[in-house]
Amino acid sequence: MFAQKLHVSFSYRHILFIIMAGLSACHQDKSDGNVTGFTSTPQEFAVNEASLNEVSGIADSKANPGYLWVEQDSGNPPDIGLLKHDGTFLKNIHLANVVNRDWEDMVLSNGPLQGIQYLYIAETGDNLLVHPDYVIYRLEEPLAAADTVKNIDAIAFYYPDGSHNTEAILVDPTSKDIYLITKTDLKSRIFKLTYPYSTTVMNRAEDVGVLPYNYVTSAAISPAGNGIVIKTYDAIYYYPHKSGETMLQSLSNKPVNLPYTPEPQGEAIVFANNDSGFYTLSEKGLASSVKLYFYKRIK
Repeated sequence: MFAQKLHVSFSYRHILFIIMAGLSACHQDKSDGNVTGFTSTPQEFAVNEASLNEVSGIADSKANPGYLWVEQDSGNPPDIGLLKHDGTFLKNIHLANVVNRDWEDMVLSNGPLQGIQYLYIAETGDNLLVHPDYVIYRLEEPLAAADTVKNIDAIAFYYPDGSHNTEAILVDPTSKDIYLITKTDLKSRIFKLTYPYSTTVMNRAEDVGVLPYNYVTSAAISPAGNGIVIKTYDAIYYYPHKSGETMLQSLSNKPVNLPYTPEPQGEAIVFANNDSGFYTLSEKGLASSVKLYFYKRIK
């Protein structure tokens, strides 16, 4: 049902990144200034696992406190890893009977069964805009003792106007709707998969909005549900999420900037589960090593 796996060469990916980063730096009038609620200089942790050089999504684990879930994009096995908050790698867990065509983001949120946390893995990357359909993999959050996960839902979908390259998703913890934010359109567009979505037939994503910038690489919602962050290569935008507002209504407001130390190819962001700050993690790109950053919330 799904398009065949696309392999993109190392050189192509990094040439494309340089072009995109340059274009992203040209954006103007995107925010209302800087947020002072987070430290401007992050804590920095060296990642001690050489294989983690193409991380494209992270989620703060609830089943395994003190660890982040990490995923990597195209060309890597269909595995998810556990990375300690200090950058120490624990292990990989294999996802059976799925492929990693181009995984680009991950979210830990609510799902069909109350009281259970689910990982959502976005098989949504499409640099060359050649795929007719995409999928969000959903699985119950595993414990660290697991080696393989077999029970995985596939939420297959297509866009009404053709192919899109998407690297950021959000899952509304209340409605469980999935929001997809495209990367390489002239302005990033927002599509929506309304819950309950099918895991047996193809879903149609609904075009619901647009952002005033592009090259979005990741997104996250705070544990308290009162803030949304959208990450690009050169900035992090914060949108207050007020009670009674839909996520789309919040994303329609003008954002403010969060502090951000530029990364080689930053494609992952998540709030800490205790809301003490947020983490970012980059692909290695042309850097000599991979570093995990933590921006502490200022009380």
